[in-house]
Amino acid sequence: MTFPTFHAEAVSDFHPAPSVDEIAATQLHVAKSMPKEAGGIGILVGVDGEVPRELGLDRAQLAAAGFEGKVGQSLVIPRTDGPALVVVGMGAKSERDLNSLRHAAAAFARAGGHYAHLAITLPDVGGIAHDAAAQAVVEGVLLARYRYRPLKRMSQQEPPLKALTLMSSSLPADAVQRGVERGRITARAAELARDLSNAPATLLTARRLEEIARVVAASSDLDIEVFDEKALAKMGCGGMLGVNAGSSEPPRLIKLSYRPKDSKGKALEPVGRVSLIGKGIMYDSGGLGLKPNDLVHAAMKTDMSGAAAILAAMSALSSLGAKASVTGYLMCTDNMPGGKAMRLGDVLTARGGKTVEVLNTDAEGRLVMMDGLVLATEEQPPPDAILDIATLTGACERALGNDNAGVIGNHQGVVDQVCAAAEKSDETVWQFPLDKRLRQELDSEVADLKNVGGVNAGQITAALFLEEFVGGIPWAHIDMAGTSRVETDKSWRSKGATGYGTRLLIEFLLGFTAPRETRH
Repeated sequence: MTFPTFHAEAVSDFHPAPSVDEIAATQLHVAKSMPKEAGGIGILVGVDGEVPRELGLDRAQLAAAGFEGKVGQSLVIPRTDGPALVVVGMGAKSERDLNSLRHAAAAFARAGGHYAHLAITLPDVGGIAHDAAAQAVVEGVLLARYRYRPLKRMSQQEPPLKALTLMSSSLPADAVQRGVERGRITARAAELARDLSNAPATLLTARRLEEIARVVAASSDLDIEVFDEKALAKMGCGGMLGVNAGSSEPPRLIKLSYRPKDSKGKALEPVGRVSLIGKGIMYDSGGLGLKPNDLVHAAMKTDMSGAAAILAAMSALSSLGAKASVTGYLMCTDNMPGGKAMRLGDVLTARGGKTVEVLNTDAEGRLVMMDGLVLATEEQPPPDAILDIATLTGACERALGNDNAGVIGNHQGVVDQVCAAAEKSDETVWQFPLDKRLRQELDSEVADLKNVGGVNAGQITAALFLEEFVGGIPWAHIDMAGTSRVETDKSWRSKGATGYGTRLLIEFLLGFTAPRETRH
């Protein structure tokens, strides 16, 4: 992918997605022996079982150094006659799974952060397919080594990773190689989402995201349509236009379409049809309901993380051979307090005609997403399922913290598929009830509904608001407000934007099964 370089008054030659190029340049190898150029060799050791002989230490010596073998532990052993050995904990045999393997690989990558060339022994983990294990290791290493660098001009202590070798003398090389390549694709997608979400809002506007989306579409066998403010007005997308009213930057609705094809480019009958709607608030000031004067403003460039996750996930579908038909709607605009900004008490008309009284200008995400949801219901043939993803409510973050996103929906089968994909990708979710007893809190005296409920259960009333626009189609909503960014490195999640949702969506779409019921 060749992305356009952006220029601003204070910044020139800004690359919007350098990590995509870095991962493409990273050499990934499968070998039976240690590469000579490796700076650090990863050796996985559990809390039980034998200690690998090549380590040259027994369990008592490791314990004396404070290493027990727990997942996430690491111990660097420098050597004068070869690369450093990095001992990494795998946990107990009974607890080993894809996620613990991914965490162990991330710990290795961080402990070996000063080395540009790494190698790690790929273990034979009973019950885990060899390709899946290789994918988890590659994801853990690449995602943990991520750093957002395009605006740094001073030299960095941690070099970019140039090469990673997975060593195995007993596992089938072809299966391991498949996992390695799939890990590269999924990690590249997640890092694309991270780069976009980390970019300053002055450099990544809705119009510039359109330019990036066009590059991604051309490189990923996606069709793209873009709707500007004039088109949105003709389409009756009052939510998008209302939120954008205070901004000097125009909005963009970016529609991406993926259709499965065979190796010769012939269209295939999809196993199902999915529509994705992503919140793309490029910067959220809160509108006239301005957010508090604190560092929360610095994080509001990541309020477009839902749209970034959809764009990134769809970039991987063709390479991974997805069998479902997918349409993505990226609802992109700023929410600013300009002279024409929407006010409390204003009434917006959504696509399809429903009217919404605005009683909180900082509850803007649901206003742009309602237009996208209605557009999804109008597709022909209609989707088998609708999935939306958004940094939607502080209530969800307060309830779940930064490790779990909330999921809620009108169809348990679709929610279950989301939960399964979340477990496999380690982008975890927690289900909330779609409690209809709270629906009355959205009743308005002057419109069909208002955009906020009461002071409690804000994540549920927000979902109830969105449900009003899905037309009874099986639907699930992911509230990623707490998981979109972290303040410190946490396993494979690197400080800043996490790219959350990208790999979850990939797993969901690759494994999607259309519900038997076409309406809830």
